[in-house]
Amino acid sequence: MTDQPPPDDQNPFRGTPFEQFFAGGAPDLGQLFSQLQSMMQPYDGPLNWDVAVDTARKTVAQQPDPSPTGKQRDEIIDAVRLADHWLDDTTSFPSGVTTATAWSRAEWIVGTTDVWKVLVEPIAASSVGALGNALPAEAASMGGPILAMLGKAVGAMLATQVGSGLGAMAGEVVSASDIGLPLGAAGTAALVPANVAGFAEGLDVPESDVLLYLALREAAHQRLFAGVPWLRDHLIGAVTDYAQGIEINTDRIQQTMEERLRGIDPSNPGQMQELMEAGLFDIPRSPQQDAALQRLEIALALVEGWVDEVVGQATAERMPNAAKMQEAVRRRRAAGGPAEETFASLVGLELRPRRLRDASTLWGSLRTRQGTEARDGVWMSPHLLPTDADLDDPLGFREGSDAPEQLSADDFDAQLRDLLDGGTGGAADAPHEE
Repeated sequence: MTDQPPPDDQNPFRGTPFEQFFAGGAPDLGQLFSQLQSMMQPYDGPLNWDVAVDTARKTVAQQPDPSPTGKQRDEIIDAVRLADHWLDDTTSFPSGVTTATAWSRAEWIVGTTDVWKVLVEPIAASSVGALGNALPAEAASMGGPILAMLGKAVGAMLATQVGSGLGAMAGEVVSASDIGLPLGAAGTAALVPANVAGFAEGLDVPESDVLLYLALREAAHQRLFAGVPWLRDHLIGAVTDYAQGIEINTDRIQQTMEERLRGIDPSNPGQMQELMEAGLFDIPRSPQQDAALQRLEIALALVEGWVDEVVGQATAERMPNAAKMQEAVRRRRAAGGPAEETFASLVGLELRPRRLRDASTLWGSLRTRQGTEARDGVWMSPHLLPTDADLDDPLGFREGSDAPEQLSADDFDAQLRDLLDGGTGGAADAPHEE
């Protein structure tokens, strides 16, 4: 006797995104489970990080990724040490570097994974939750086992997407802090020699100058994140707010998933893999997410603008080629490279400070008018940071009687000392090898 398709009123997925998947009759669930299990191993959390890291490393392995030589490591250690010496003259914050090292692209992936977990998992959790939210309670109850498996499949699919994005980024980033977030371990200044060489191509600047300039940027990032203890959580909090703002549009999810699932043969591992890599659904950004992304973009612009400003000071009288490299970095960060675009398309998270130039102008103007300590003192509290409106008028920030929260000279000095004393994290004056 041949199997008959279940009547519509007996199909628990009727009216759901999975109706087309079961429209021709119930598939062989044992075979389906076998195929799903073959594509993923058990894992905890919303995303399979073993798959993500493996995918990222395979992406990197598509082109040569030599391990840094001893000579390259020594050159980076020397460059970071010199960079820290130059920065002593340009900022109130002491060195934040305890270790300087060189990474291959694969080492960048491994060295930044812990922070990526904190950044990406809230987004992944909200996305995986969309699977259950898209189904009526009756279908979710009757289809519990397969829904659990499909939930894991979504997590594995997202891991593949994240891994592809990280692998693409690893092919371009020049350092641990290149995208403006503290991705490496605290105090670790790391540069990627292979990507430093790629950045230098076409600049008509000696590679030694390029290495020192990028070491200055990395050391400046380390100073800022070590000297401003709340900044790391401030940036990560904006990402978390973005994830919490995900709103599930069940109608759109249903339409998209029906299109993706239509015609899928669960016994065909190739089709199932394509389904996972393509993504089951796209989630449009909510107004809350747009607001969170704007906060993140402004914060990144302020970080990158401050780094741009202090490095510009440090190189003004010492490095004639600095202006050329500064412009290259500004264009690269404001526009976003192919890797950042790939990551944004896969995860929905953009990491490009389009207002870097305005932020750099703001910090430079404040230093010119009120001095280095006044510029760095703005980082005492997130409530003192410039806003989007301030970036519209960077030369007028804290100008005249409208300047916010004016402090007496004694109060300002006391708060700045507290910030600097409490935020060094035990950083040494000069880096050393692990």
